[in-house]
Amino acid sequence: MSNAASQLAIHGGPKVREALFPAHVTVGEEEKAAVCTVIDSGILSNYLGAWHENFMGGREVRACEAAWAAHFGAKHALSVNSNTSGLIAALGAVGVGPGDEVIVTAYSMSASATAPLVWGATPIFADVEPDMFCLSAASVEKVITPRTKAILVVDLFGGVFDAPGLRALADKHGLKIIEDCAQAPGASLNGVPAGLLGDVGVFSLNYHKHIHSGEGGILLTNDDTLAERIALIRNHAESVVGPKGVTDLTNMIGHNLRMTEIEAAIARIQLSKLDGLLQQRWDRVAYLESKLAGFEALEMPKVRPGSVHAYYVHPCRWNHETGVDRNAFVNAVKAELPCFELREKEGIKLGAGYVRPIYMLPAFEHRVSIGGAEGALAKSWQDYAPGLCPVVEDLHFKTLISHEFIVPSMTHADIDDVVRAFEKVWNARDSL
Repeated sequence: MSNAASQLAIHGGPKVREALFPAHVTVGEEEKAAVCTVIDSGILSNYLGAWHENFMGGREVRACEAAWAAHFGAKHALSVNSNTSGLIAALGAVGVGPGDEVIVTAYSMSASATAPLVWGATPIFADVEPDMFCLSAASVEKVITPRTKAILVVDLFGGVFDAPGLRALADKHGLKIIEDCAQAPGASLNGVPAGLLGDVGVFSLNYHKHIHSGEGGILLTNDDTLAERIALIRNHAESVVGPKGVTDLTNMIGHNLRMTEIEAAIARIQLSKLDGLLQQRWDRVAYLESKLAGFEALEMPKVRPGSVHAYYVHPCRWNHETGVDRNAFVNAVKAELPCFELREKEGIKLGAGYVRPIYMLPAFEHRVSIGGAEGALAKSWQDYAPGLCPVVEDLHFKTLISHEFIVPSMTHADIDDVVRAFEKVWNARDSL
């Protein structure tokens, strides 16, 4: 490589690649046909917010839910308009309310920790495992109090949580487990699929997930009572409990969390593609890891024994002993690579860390939530200050590197360019 070609792009040299990476698009003619069928029917939603045969939605909603239940072997699947709505409905269904505490992770999309606030409950943060990134059972045990009602765990990056460890704690203390498996469709532990490792599992159908319907969510549960309560909360419970004869009115103030017929039709077709899309992700992960074998600065992601990883992203750990600054390295690699088509405004899909620890958001920093300064956060016994979750902070600010160069649209040749960028920067690391 010439001196000019070896000069890092961040210092003015040529990039390893200029052409955009191919767009990750999972929808096609099958989804288009399904949508057209819905439009031709003239019924875009068939819900009624009253006790009626249409209380549970229209034909496409019911077909979608049946398909998801069958695919994962669940007794019940319930569709909603987002994963966030699903988390809220699940927490309401298990009876979370004012004065209760819900143990959450600090390392996830914010809704994984703020959903309890909708019911007046207080999120309590526990730390994560340094190598699996999900809630640590030991850390959870330390923050259980008599007010703890539930644990909201996240299958972060597509890897499943420590279900045996957390189930033992939940059973010991009479707690429910809500599993946010937005990033882990198709993951499993000891043959049990993500979504059924807790009492309720919630999937996301947001546009950048493995499969999607633009927006939307699916809940899975094997609990008949919880399924009924989720359905009520989803669709104006307060108008239905009387005629239906519901006697437990806790949290039976409903919402409109309903999925449309169009979204349901797309979600059903998308589900049929999940297994093939996962196979492609596993292929890309294996190829990339083979190319980066021996790259001393990166530790490849670990997979929990007995589990299948869904690889929403490819999370690696940075080796500080190399003496190279992680952030400087990541910024230099990003300068060598392009964006993905259709996601140009999102920047290069390579990050130093993931998301800022949730307890560092302004709502937690200033203890202001629903109800203002008198809300649930104001009453929390936790100090939402730096140092609360040391492992999360180390991962985010020092150790973790996450990227999406393993999505199915990436060819092996595309991945070769990523590897070339990593190698180019590493060989010029003294100039960083």
